[in-house]
Amino acid sequence: MKKKKYNISVEATLEVIGGKWKCVILCHLTHGKKRTSELKRLMPDITQKMLTQQLRELEEDGVINRIVYNQIPPKVEYELSEYGQSLESILNALCNWGENHITRVYGDKFSVLEENILNGHLK
Repeated sequence: MKKKKYNISVEATLEVIGGKWKCVILCHLTHGKKRTSELKRLMPDITQKMLTQQLRELEEDGVINRIVYNQIPPKVEYELSEYGQSLESILNALCNWGENHITRVYGDKFSVLEENILNGHLK
């Protein structure tokens, strides 16, 4: 493996969890194991190809575990790895900042947030 140089350590963090979808996937996984189809349902704007790619990258980085059940039909679930669980405080801080930002810009957060458990109300 080629030795990498970073200008600032946050670059290493963003290399693992950066992009539009990875933090969203990780936030959903903080609430327990999810199948690919469940994640897709929770994130309707992500393409199947992008979801698969993001899950593979998170798995390669050791942040999530892919659990394959030996059954017919095949069943695969994803969960945060022990290493991935160390990101929970970061993810919570990002969610809190986002809620404050939404409130500041739009007023009522519930007018712009989808109804789901991650946003403080059940769907």
